[in-house]
Amino acid sequence: MSERDPRIVFVTGASRGIGRGIAGRFLADGLRVAVGYCNHPVDRENFAPYPSERILPVQVDVHSRNSLQEAMGAIRDHFAGDVDVLVNNAAMAQEKPFLEITDNDWDHMMAVNLRGPFVAIQEALPAMRQKGWGRIINISSIGGQWGGFNQVHYAAAKAGLINLTRSVAKLFSAEGITCNAVAPGLVATDMVAKELSSEAGLKKVQGIPAGRIGTVEEVASAVCYLASDEASYITGQTMNVNGGMYFG
Repeated sequence: MSERDPRIVFVTGASRGIGRGIAGRFLADGLRVAVGYCNHPVDRENFAPYPSERILPVQVDVHSRNSLQEAMGAIRDHFAGDVDVLVNNAAMAQEKPFLEITDNDWDHMMAVNLRGPFVAIQEALPAMRQKGWGRIINISSIGGQWGGFNQVHYAAAKAGLINLTRSVAKLFSAEGITCNAVAPGLVATDMVAKELSSEAGLKKVQGIPAGRIGTVEEVASAVCYLASDEASYITGQTMNVNGGMYFG
């Protein structure tokens, strides 16, 4: 990749919600973006303003190393270069009382929400190290900071993702590769729609110091900043985008 070529971004879980907003913001900023998806195909109309040479929808199952390797290869072939910015956004959620969580529930949650980012980072790092530059942003959650009630396995995976972020930052920041996490609070997406429609969800909104839920665009702005050259001295951090719900 020449110095004039826009950087290559890979956003997992980018066909809807926060991931789609992140991918759209990177495209608007002029970067080349691989829009990762699994069960929800990319609607090209969502990215209609952007030329095909700067966008690549790529199907990937993040709990499979083979699938991630194939996705990285497709990105390399399409853009004639390796991933510069990795955004681990793909995730799953499941509401279940703690005593009803099965071994399979736990294992699948960890495979998607924690092992997936671990594998994606391993696959992206060699090229980043060779270039001496890279940005890794992991999308965690406020649930990974203050725990969960009906999503204990989700909260545990997201907490693990924060510690994975710190560990990778310790290992590779000296090589020009930063690793940070973004922890959204309640954001207007399909994933939290059910929660917000409940009485408990409404009480949560009423207790947010900012007085409202967040937007996808606000999360995307934080991610894009952490991916920029301006954020080169920020690493191992968790940026809270939660309207004041949690101050830790």
